[in-house]
Amino acid sequence: MEKYIMALDQGTTSSRTILFDRQGNMIAQENCEFKQIFPKPGWVEHNPEEIWNTQLSTMRQVLEKAGIDGKQIEAIGITNQRETTVVWDKTTGKPVYNAIVWQCRRTSDLIDRMIKDGCRETICEKTGLVPDAYFSGTKIQWILEHTDISADRVKDLLFGTIDTWLMWKLSGGKIHATDYTNASRTMLFNIHTLEWDSELLSLMQIPKSMLPKVQASSGIFGYTKKELFGTEIPISGVAGDQQAALFGQCCFEKGDVKNTYGTGCFLLMNTGNVPVRSKNGLVTTIAASTGAVEYALEGSVFVAGAAIQWLRDEMKMIATAPESEQAALQVEDTGGVYVVPAFTGLGAPYWKQNARGMVTGLTRGTGREQFIRATLESLAYQTHDVLRAMEHDANLSIQKIKADGGASKNRLLMQFQADITGAQVVRPAVIETTGLGAAYLAGLAVGYWSSKEDIIKNSSIEAVFEPKMEKAAAEEKLKGWKQAVRCALLYAGDDE
Repeated sequence: MEKYIMALDQGTTSSRTILFDRQGNMIAQENCEFKQIFPKPGWVEHNPEEIWNTQLSTMRQVLEKAGIDGKQIEAIGITNQRETTVVWDKTTGKPVYNAIVWQCRRTSDLIDRMIKDGCRETICEKTGLVPDAYFSGTKIQWILEHTDISADRVKDLLFGTIDTWLMWKLSGGKIHATDYTNASRTMLFNIHTLEWDSELLSLMQIPKSMLPKVQASSGIFGYTKKELFGTEIPISGVAGDQQAALFGQCCFEKGDVKNTYGTGCFLLMNTGNVPVRSKNGLVTTIAASTGAVEYALEGSVFVAGAAIQWLRDEMKMIATAPESEQAALQVEDTGGVYVVPAFTGLGAPYWKQNARGMVTGLTRGTGREQFIRATLESLAYQTHDVLRAMEHDANLSIQKIKADGGASKNRLLMQFQADITGAQVVRPAVIETTGLGAAYLAGLAVGYWSSKEDIIKNSSIEAVFEPKMEKAAAEEKLKGWKQAVRCALLYAGDDE
């Protein structure tokens, strides 16, 4: 009886389940979008129960599609949107509030207060993160302060990022755990001692009793309840989506770099067993590993694929995401138009919470195609800025970027990325590397794959994009981009 690994890829806009075989091939996958909730400008929420229901639905659909049952699933790996925060009652199992999404800016004032009080250096040193509303800590604080929760009831509350919420539901409330990668994104976890930090918990007034157990990304977390699939299945791999993608891209050596083009854009570099403190606006995070803890440098771009979704859903300029490439190819360039999609602030390397989206260079002759192309190119420009910061921090020149994620299918974008950075862009045959990374972590824990060398054999390249643009032309385009970013920073009150 053939066995498979099931990967749950719970993202910002959809829940996905993928089945992988021993060769790393996708046997079947199912995807289900869920509602994005925007109560106020800059606020973003999800319904945790809808996340669970869509994830469970795709799990069952994949089994049906592949014509197999739960007994043929060797293990489950989970990868998830990071930082998104759920607080629920452990007795009833019900969330006390909607999930506050990583993109949400509602706690910017709490962050500003911490920085004003001189807490910035403490947070940076202990967590490797830049104080920002992006991370989970102040989201928990906000929920505790803005929901009708009595002091007695707080002891019954649990916190989790989405991986923790899914494991709780899959196990019928028996698992309250997370892994090092997700814990390192909360702004509450000391990445040096590998413990929840009492000083930071006190700063944000969060009781330690709410927090999950933390363990390595590859290992047995627990088992699904038998009623779901007719058998108990081990959950043996967990990692935040970007660290899972780094692992799925087999970036096992120090200096290896990948960029995921998803809802946001996330450039990560493996830095080995020693954390590198950024001086250029990046964050230090824990990488997914099977043994000793490893670290990564990360640059987080908040809006990437979400900008294409914005063109589709709000601007009504395209009917489908792939149509963006077709439209952009109708023109040679943007005609000097730049789109800075700072819809939820600017992330790395700027970290301006109150920056907002900006369009510059519009003329009477600007048309739909130029606007679409400018939006596409914004993904590459933002990645360029992060890549240059990463080169300075790591003191090396990045010659190759391993690309993955939905928008990496866009050949125009991949070529422009190579052109504007001067680096080779390599796209693997399987671009769902977040799910693949979770599958590898789960499979290694149960012996489905024997070693990292075993899974490296599965790697194959689908396309390579070499830089073609003249350096002077690239520099001219970057000059216009920097002017556009300066406009967004001026809007945020940055007069520099």
